[in-house]
Amino acid sequence: MRFLPILLTIAAIPAAFGQVTTMPVMPGAAVAPPKPVLAEPNKVVLTIGTFKMTAAQFEALVDALPAQYQSFARGPQKRQFAESVVQLKILSGEAEKRGLEKSGKVQEQIQFQRENLLAQAMFEALQETIKVDDAAVKAYYAAHLNDYESLRARHILIRVKGAPMPGPEGKPELTEEQALAKAQDVRKKLAAGGKFEDLAKTESDDSGSGAQGGDLGEFKRGMMVPPFEEAAFKQKVGEVGEPVKSPFGYHVILVDEHKSKSLEDVRGDIEKTMRPEMARKEVDALRQ
Repeated sequence: MRFLPILLTIAAIPAAFGQVTTMPVMPGAAVAPPKPVLAEPNKVVLTIGTFKMTAAQFEALVDALPAQYQSFARGPQKRQFAESVVQLKILSGEAEKRGLEKSGKVQEQIQFQRENLLAQAMFEALQETIKVDDAAVKAYYAAHLNDYESLRARHILIRVKGAPMPGPEGKPELTEEQALAKAQDVRKKLAAGGKFEDLAKTESDDSGSGAQGGDLGEFKRGMMVPPFEEAAFKQKVGEVGEPVKSPFGYHVILVDEHKSKSLEDVRGDIEKTMRPEMARKEVDALRQ
């Protein structure tokens, strides 16, 4: 049946709907989508036999799902999710009529689901009560500085012969000496007042960024080839640096923006990241 994979993927129907919830124990942090404002909270949106569900009840159902599943239930597949709920209600009602809930196997599964839900609730409760030590937050920040620093930059690439990317059609293959000389010439044109965006469109062998005036967008450390990255992150904003050699050729780089988030900017995110692991340690302590 088509609805079964959907239900297995969501794997959660809350007690508010009269069903037992199954959730993965100790998931990573997830952000739930914004809750919609209901114009008619008492409007019936689902009818299953004599059972009716209002818009408010449907939203309460979705609210009880793990955050990572709320996007599914409130997104483009909302109708598919609602149809799955209808099918589940019909089948569970029929199962009760037939007394299937009295089966030993079903009872074991219900008990397991109950314990799973309680474990999830306890894990979340542990996270809420944990106080993250300030020294630990500072240590995490220091160890992950690269995650909180980013650049927005442009470049003009002068490709060298044998580079691991195809050159523009019709352009001659350049030796390293020729490519460096051309890159230095481009830099001189910029120093003389040439516009970076215009020169990128006419001179850059990176056709993708060249068409955008050399714009590479925003990037963090680890996203570019090492020689390019090292030079770009050292370069001052608004300054055109010396040509930089990479396996692709010579890059003339212009840094448009250099962002760096302070500890206070990211303290909340760090604490949210650290709490699950700290809660796991408390769980390990409970096992001893």
